[in-house]
Amino acid sequence: QVQLVESGGGSVQAGGSLRLSCAASGRAFTSYAMGWFRQAPGKERRVVATISRSGGSTYYADSVKGRFTISRDNAKNTVDLQMNSLKPEDTAVYYCAAGFTRVGGAVLFVDADYNYWGQGTQVTVSS
Repeated sequence: QVQLVESGGGSVQAGGSLRLSCAASGRAFTSYAMGWFRQAPGKERRVVATISRSGGSTYYADSVKGRFTISRDNAKNTVDLQMNSLKPEDTAVYYCAAGFTRVGGAVLFVDADYNYWGQGTQVTVSS
């Protein structure tokens, strides 16, 4: 069992930055690939960025490439999402997720591959 708690959401003007953090509790954090997803009002949940168990491999959605950076600290059981140059279209509820995988370098793209989810944190970007 893994519990995930997100923090760091809020309101910011376009062009600003926010850093989201996800703290994981439970066992074997390094057995899980981690990901950030987001869901805007009236839209489906979509992947934003994912990272492998070791942190050596990452994936970014095209819409955030070059602006967002995902990282993890396996000593602290945390995964962060640094968001720069924010746009109004980045407004959404952001979710942290953990997906069990036996493949160390694997990044998981699909939300069905994730076993545990946080409660979400709101990010609002105004123009």
